[in-house]
Amino acid sequence: MIQAAVARLPQAKTMLAAAGIVISLEVTIESPVIMLLATSTALASSAQAYRLLRRYVLVLNLLMTVIAVLIAFVDPVFNGLVPGVMGIPTHIAEVARPALKIMTLWAATIGWRRFYQGILIRFGHTRQMAYGTAVRLLSGLVVAVSLVLFSSLPGVVVGGLTWMTGVFSELLYAWLAARPIIRAHLSGPDAPNRRPPLTYQTVIKFHTPLAASSVLSLLAQPMISAGLARMAFPAENLAAWPVIFSVLLFFRSFGLALPEMIIALLNRSEALAPLRRFSFRVAVGACLALGIVVFSPALVLYLRHITAISNELTQYVVPGVLFGISLPALTAVQSWFRGILMVGSATNNVYWGMGLNLLATAASLAVGISLQFPGAPVAAIALSLGMIVEALYLWWRVRPLQMNILQSAFEFT
Repeated sequence: MIQAAVARLPQAKTMLAAAGIVISLEVTIESPVIMLLATSTALASSAQAYRLLRRYVLVLNLLMTVIAVLIAFVDPVFNGLVPGVMGIPTHIAEVARPALKIMTLWAATIGWRRFYQGILIRFGHTRQMAYGTAVRLLSGLVVAVSLVLFSSLPGVVVGGLTWMTGVFSELLYAWLAARPIIRAHLSGPDAPNRRPPLTYQTVIKFHTPLAASSVLSLLAQPMISAGLARMAFPAENLAAWPVIFSVLLFFRSFGLALPEMIIALLNRSEALAPLRRFSFRVAVGACLALGIVVFSPALVLYLRHITAISNELTQYVVPGVLFGISLPALTAVQSWFRGILMVGSATNNVYWGMGLNLLATAASLAVGISLQFPGAPVAAIALSLGMIVEALYLWWRVRPLQMNILQSAFEFT
């Protein structure tokens, strides 16, 4: 939706490239709070646990906000990171900076939203999350259309304001939806001897490897941007990549929801087989759906009439999506293994798997840069190879430990 808005405003190619830089940086900054969804789902089981987690989330969000402020407002930090380390052309970096300032509170907003969404999942109110997403899309649509029609703001600024409006609206809805659950289940004194009290040590031990794996995962985005900036036709590839990634992410999203589902539902041995079958069907279904879109006129029609990008950029987007066709299935496989490990509190393995993923992605990009291969297909292949390496590692770690993980899971839940 944001790409469609930006593409209809002046300097579309530059603005799309800048918007891609902005969102890649913001999701990297927010990466330590992304896994609060899993942590909240797994640990928010009592009033004492809820209060401790809330304090933990507050401190984590403050730290991420400080980092966002430093990058957006402090010249040496911004110049050293974006034009410097990332190698983004100066004219694109400067266009992106106002949107970074607008999105200073992005990470904190995401952190609180994920915390409350985890409570919704824990107590079976997943439909409320879908309603929250609808609120986010509707509020973002209103802002995007209004700014395109009635303002002269640059496209990347329109994108920043739309992103912030959407996530804040969804946070507000998640908070309101979680309040009755908190009053009913997570307030007042806990039942005596129900379970040992949650400690900061337990939270840190559970969440830190997940946060670290998320940091590594989202580092892939600025790393890919840096790689594209060093390949042939950098402006075109940087403008095309956000469109490619959003198309792939749409189909990957079905698999991305699996870990929290496994945490919430894997509480008895009989649940393992149907959850595994469901995850397999998600992998196959999402991959087939993307294949239908890629090998039919649907993708080109979407690019021309919905996102309204130029024919020039379409020539870069289509191959990128084609070479990322396995990503939805790989995402579901990755999520299945991660969910099993999270249930068993073996979250260190998630971190090491993501580290191998990032190394494989970086190596693939380095090969593409040295040989000056086409940028967008190289980026999609690099992501796929990284996920294959991670999935193989997680499979290796889950196999010998599965019975112990499941046994500890039932005690844990």
